[in-house]
Amino acid sequence: MVGVLPFFHSFGFAVTLWLPMVDGFGAVFHPNPMDGKTIGEVALKYRGTILVSTPTFYAGYIRKCQREQFAHVRYALVGAEKLREPIATAFFEKFGITLLEGYGCTEMSPVVAVNAPDVNEQGGFQRGSQPGTVGHPLPGVVAKVVDLETGEGPLIGKAGLLLVNGPNRMLGYLGEPERTAEALRDGWYVTGDIACIDDAGFIRITDRLSRFSKIAGEMVPHMKIEEQIQSLLDSQYACAVTAVPDDARGERLVAFYTDPELQASELWERLCRTDLPRLWLPKREDLRFIDAIPSLGTGKVDLRAVRQLAASAVEAGA
Repeated sequence: MVGVLPFFHSFGFAVTLWLPMVDGFGAVFHPNPMDGKTIGEVALKYRGTILVSTPTFYAGYIRKCQREQFAHVRYALVGAEKLREPIATAFFEKFGITLLEGYGCTEMSPVVAVNAPDVNEQGGFQRGSQPGTVGHPLPGVVAKVVDLETGEGPLIGKAGLLLVNGPNRMLGYLGEPERTAEALRDGWYVTGDIACIDDAGFIRITDRLSRFSKIAGEMVPHMKIEEQIQSLLDSQYACAVTAVPDDARGERLVAFYTDPELQASELWERLCRTDLPRLWLPKREDLRFIDAIPSLGTGKVDLRAVRQLAASAVEAGA
């Protein structure tokens, strides 16, 4: 089996192509995961069967790769950031391949959970995937959700703080005992992610603990607002929500979006017609168009850069 996989190294993010050989596997590396044209050519040349990337890069492959280039791909895994439904739909429509979303972190070396193909053989059916979730924990890995304030749990069907454990869990941060003590709770790694586990064991990540704002005493989740704004944009455009300090209410939401045809006033009016609580809505002047959402080499949104943009814009009164 051949795989086109992301490969982390000191210079950022690359793509690794696994090649079948008589005595094992060889590998071909491509250093730029944004180079969809070359990745498509390499996948076709070496008949790659496993593709692993981020939603941002998959969006590029939809535009730059041809269906026949991924003809041998059997599994396409996606992680590092939340998979947006329009990307999953567009990828399936063009290549006939379902994107299987997963989840992980460096402290778990690095995979925690992943969706898998459903199994339907010999009259038996086992569901391996659930859209909108990151799948089931890997064999040997356990996960639970606990109350954010009290730590009580496990909670089923209710959002809370996600804790994980398994043989791939780190021992700790080298030379940082205090940080290690904060990250490990009774042997469980505290992910810092807000999640929900349903009665079938599928994990749904709803937000990062660090991506909440406390506005007028209420915890407001950035990801929920991003999902709502994204639903109002064309799939080719993106958005990001952050916050800046506010003397009156504690924090102030700022949202960036990349649709050049959409005026902030129109976007604000559309948001007002959604089910979002009014407290969760950015002010009209805090809906800001930018050419592109800042991103890291991995394809994730650069949240630090987004916060800096918001702070600069608000300070300048732009």
